[in-house]
Amino acid sequence: MNTTLAYKPQLDAVLSRLRLLYEQRAQDRVFASMQVPTRAMAEFRQRHREGECAYPDPAERIAFWDALLRERAAVEDDSVPSAYLSEFDQGLYGGLLGGEVRFLCHLDNGWISSMVFPLLRDWTEFDRLRFDESSEWFRRYVRQLKIFVAGAAGKFGISHFILIDSLNFLFELLGATRTYEELLDHPHQVRRAIEFALDVNVRVQNIFFQHVPLLAGGTCSNMVQWMPGRIVSESVDPFHMTSVDYFEQWGREPVERMLAQFDGGVVHIHGNGRHLLPAVRSVRGLKAVYLADDQGFPLAFDVLGELKAVIGDLPVLVEVDFERFRLALQQHRLVGGVFYHVKQAPSVDAANRCMEQVRAYRV
Repeated sequence: MNTTLAYKPQLDAVLSRLRLLYEQRAQDRVFASMQVPTRAMAEFRQRHREGECAYPDPAERIAFWDALLRERAAVEDDSVPSAYLSEFDQGLYGGLLGGEVRFLCHLDNGWISSMVFPLLRDWTEFDRLRFDESSEWFRRYVRQLKIFVAGAAGKFGISHFILIDSLNFLFELLGATRTYEELLDHPHQVRRAIEFALDVNVRVQNIFFQHVPLLAGGTCSNMVQWMPGRIVSESVDPFHMTSVDYFEQWGREPVERMLAQFDGGVVHIHGNGRHLLPAVRSVRGLKAVYLADDQGFPLAFDVLGELKAVIGDLPVLVEVDFERFRLALQQHRLVGGVFYHVKQAPSVDAANRCMEQVRAYRV
């Protein structure tokens, strides 16, 4: 392929391995990214405070990603370096429709994320909603895309960012509690909003792909590193607190319609949503599942055999601390067909020694 990125010297080999995983031809292998200490993260934590903050300067944000990913260039893992537009990971969608966007600084991962206050007091205001390309948030979105693409060129990629469609979009309009109530009280209005959400999300993601070039014919991803085609990052979070029947009634069709607009998508499932896995795994167009960890539930790594048995050959991604991963690797206890996001490796050298074993590992 001869694809190059300055911050991933062995990119071709990594992409070849990832193709095996996402083409479901690697059930006997394991894959990993390694989180290592960086000066960029230490400096971010010194300069910022946890909690609410203002919309940041995009030039400063791409400089942060550049510094972080440059330091990681020596790590010989299965990651593909990419910057994440965390500023637009939720609040953009409501902001485009006139909502009040708030930002939060996260010291654990260097993100500055966004949320929006509910847009509607009642359904009488729904018909006034418009996707406004002259709005402040549309201009900010396009400007940040251009700044990120220019800043990343030749060095690292730009990750896709989360969709806010289906009931996630209703959360933006009404808030979470009212959304669940409206499923019972005004299902017709809910379906109108879901249809509107599909249009808004497709437009937002098409703008992303218009500005962000594919890497070797694929999409960079904070969830799955890289995957062939134009891949979107879907969310079924609102259904984590519902029965599977609610997902089948309200979630499956919008998700499948969205994924059909592109070359498929990936989804994350939180600890309280694992009961959805038998249904979610059969969603048309789904390419991989990221199993997130949450308080009050077993770590996905600890019950991975059970979860993988439900998910089948669909690629799975989980998080695990370095020492626990290293021990399982040495004891030959790792589940195959899985990408492991390994946290808190003590050094680049330790990470690279571990990756030698990862590449040689066979289930």
